[in-house]
Amino acid sequence: MTNDGQEEPTAMVFEVLKAAIIDGSAARLGRMALAGRRSVDTPNYLAVTSRGVVPHMTPDNVGKHLHSAGVYMALEDFIERPQQYSKRPTPIYDTPTSQGRRPLHSFTAMPPEFMTVLGARRIPAVLSPMGNSNASISIFTSTGYQVLTTKEYQTAVETLRPDIAIPLADLTHGPITPTSKRALRMAERTDEWLKNWFAAEDASADELRQRDVAIFAPVLPVSYSIQWEYLERLSEDLSTRIAGLAVYDPDVLPDLLSDYANLAALPRLSVSAPTTPHHILRQISLGLDAFILPFVNLVSDAGIAMTFTFPPSPTATPSLLPLGVDLSSPSYKTSLAPPSPGCTCYACTAHHAAYIHHLLAAREMLGWTLLQTHNHAVVAAFFASVRAALAQGEVAFEDAARQFALRYEPEFPAGTGERPRARGYQFKGEAGGEVKPKLNKPAWGKLDGEDGGLGLTRVRAKKEVAPAVAVAAAAAVADKVVESAVEGGGRLETPPCPG
Repeated sequence: MTNDGQEEPTAMVFEVLKAAIIDGSAARLGRMALAGRRSVDTPNYLAVTSRGVVPHMTPDNVGKHLHSAGVYMALEDFIERPQQYSKRPTPIYDTPTSQGRRPLHSFTAMPPEFMTVLGARRIPAVLSPMGNSNASISIFTSTGYQVLTTKEYQTAVETLRPDIAIPLADLTHGPITPTSKRALRMAERTDEWLKNWFAAEDASADELRQRDVAIFAPVLPVSYSIQWEYLERLSEDLSTRIAGLAVYDPDVLPDLLSDYANLAALPRLSVSAPTTPHHILRQISLGLDAFILPFVNLVSDAGIAMTFTFPPSPTATPSLLPLGVDLSSPSYKTSLAPPSPGCTCYACTAHHAAYIHHLLAAREMLGWTLLQTHNHAVVAAFFASVRAALAQGEVAFEDAARQFALRYEPEFPAGTGERPRARGYQFKGEAGGEVKPKLNKPAWGKLDGEDGGLGLTRVRAKKEVAPAVAVAAAAAVADKVVESAVEGGGRLETPPCPG
């Protein structure tokens, strides 16, 4: 607090460069600046990490080839078990830090120019069988489900000091829409947790740590009529203390923007996990500024190279264009063209599609690294073109968005290749849902004697039984060698190889 009782400015500054001026669109241009980080023009996106790492990319390659606004990290990726069952502290809380670097940046070796956003759960989150309580949520760590209390999470934020933190929200994470009673409890719990968050902050002696973490208050995925009291508290009591909004349901924004003008000036982060660029464009029209995009990792894992551009390139082809191409397809086995013609990323300028197809077929991790490099470059170029269209005016942006919807297929191709080993294979299914089949074929089958009684099985369904026959033949040769040695008084006489 300053001497006159006003709240001191946070470390983050957001400026609206061009606001919407036409009815039916809330799209806007902005710029987000954090102390010690590069400024970010919005709309923009955040890369999603797994255990603090952008999948398939080392920190040096993240610095060279990733052009996102920053990265999103989940606390559940770093805490293995409840502390009362462990004598040693969780490593992330005990990591040494160099001067001027925050603990979360130091532990993950994230390049210093990237902003970090910390939430409690991964996006999308695994549905927990335990549910939430009045003072805690259930999370899924690398060693199973456990409870994270509101106090533990706030202590973690104070210790790790991310650039942006999203406080706990009471979310169901399930495909079923919560009942009105459950939705009301979600709003009440989230309201109480956020109120206690700032009450604990006022009581903390370490004011500096509290001040340099920007807080993005959650906007819940329930109807506006159910959470209006919570939103009113944000507007009247906490608008000067929060730095932005973490929006779980973009459809709430029109009512929020019309009723709470002081919240409208804050940056809005989409945590609803849009699955295609079509969904991103719709959310930009609703007024979202930044996006957490887990689909980039999923598309890369599937062997898909993104090929879309904004606005779409003129073409005489009457059919819809694909959002990406499956480089695992045999049709790319001899293709010397880049994965995406016209792309200037490292993967497209240094390698051709046949090489990446070979890497994927051989399950070489470099294949997924090159796909990640390419796909993040495509998404970054997409957002840069969106900003350029918005700079020309909302009419130009809306026209380009309509052209995009008419020219591209609604979904990404599924991908026919095998995925890399994914975190989560150790659990069979999610609470309240069916058991999900694994994406990859098993490496070994059952010892059911299908291979002519040899006691061996196929490594893959597509492989032949010839290697097993060869093993049996070699064993027969070895038996004859030993038998000859015994009959010959110890002198080895190697019989001729069969066949």
